[in-house]
Amino acid sequence: MDNIAIVWFRNDLRLHDNEMLCEAIKKATSIIPVYVFDERLFWGKTSFGFEKISNFRTKFIIESVLDLQKNIRDKGGDLIIRIGKPEDEVFEIAKQTKSSFVYCNRERTEQEVFVQDRLEHNLWTLGQELRFARGKMLYYTADLPFPISQVPDIFTNYRKEVENIVPLRDALSAPQSIPFPITELDRGEVPTLKTFGKNDVTSCHLENSKFKGGETEAKNQLNYYLWESHLIDTYKETRNDLMGWDFSSKLSAWLSSGCLSPKYVIAEKNRYEKEVTKNESTYWLYFEILWRDFFRLMGKKYGNKIFKLNGIRNVEPANNTDVELFSKWASGNTGIPFIDANMRQLNDTGFMSNRGRQNVASFLVKDLKMNWIMGAEYFESLLIDYDPCSNYGNWNYIAGVGADPKEDRYFNVMSQAKRYDANGEFIKYWIPALE
Repeated sequence: MDNIAIVWFRNDLRLHDNEMLCEAIKKATSIIPVYVFDERLFWGKTSFGFEKISNFRTKFIIESVLDLQKNIRDKGGDLIIRIGKPEDEVFEIAKQTKSSFVYCNRERTEQEVFVQDRLEHNLWTLGQELRFARGKMLYYTADLPFPISQVPDIFTNYRKEVENIVPLRDALSAPQSIPFPITELDRGEVPTLKTFGKNDVTSCHLENSKFKGGETEAKNQLNYYLWESHLIDTYKETRNDLMGWDFSSKLSAWLSSGCLSPKYVIAEKNRYEKEVTKNESTYWLYFEILWRDFFRLMGKKYGNKIFKLNGIRNVEPANNTDVELFSKWASGNTGIPFIDANMRQLNDTGFMSNRGRQNVASFLVKDLKMNWIMGAEYFESLLIDYDPCSNYGNWNYIAGVGADPKEDRYFNVMSQAKRYDANGEFIKYWIPALE
């Protein structure tokens, strides 16, 4: 009799460096890969009434799942698709196929933990085990020189204790084949934007056509940024730019959906440094991914505090929830061109540069005195590269409720606009009336 393992894909939509997939293949004779479009996310709302996932990220995830399905089929397997609640859908597949165990990558934030806990409880009724693997971070927490409870709250302190000290594990290769059982299990179909009642994404802007989900596109973008264009050579100098595609790596969307492994990115960066060049810019790609790890560790350490108004410092920030004032910010109609241009880019593409995000967040919290959670939820809804820990961690910083060594972080919008959009090109592109 076959020993069947279900592999439940979540935010890990890739075959390369996928620990749960490799472990399942070692332990079982047959593998059933599953992806569930969680109805609470794709039809759900945030606490302030925004879509949990807008059309931009929905499209990206659909494309990523289609690419995953193709890649699995190329290896001899197949991907089972469901729409519903993962704790119910995966459970039903386990019951129907009489699987031996279910693998998934462990998540650490509230909503994701709720789902995995419910599934684990359901599987116990069948005598089955939910086995967890790791896949989100560059470093394994077991390799760090401190327990989670003692992770330094300041990024610089964390970086000094990790870089050049903690060994980086090798990225795992994609499996040669994925053995799929003989089963009458309904494969399901990948939904469309229309399934979730979401609007099509038109290719009006560069970002709309360039951000395409999937492991294949992820590797293409990494290859382009490093080996084809050598753009990484000047990353530190260009990373605060606003216009175009090439000023930053743009890898965050693929990293957040797990189409790309951070270990694989840094392995390729290290290979590039050996074979082509090594400088401060090539290091900076590692630096930014280390920030991503740090925010995830803050989420592990402080749990739901990163989602609360008072944050991890338990201080009282601004708490205005004026809907009319907020909607001017959100729609890009504040009358401040630099803010409005960035917000219109977000609304039209699901993308905003790091420099833009810092400025619009600071303006909302420090100038308009608004509740920062409204801004964080708006970003959660629209950002194509949304990641819970990174998004809320950055908003914690701006709102002054995170562990920021700078007590009152503030961005002067006018001086920032002069510095980063000196000729007004970005503003004129997104607000043509000002041309």
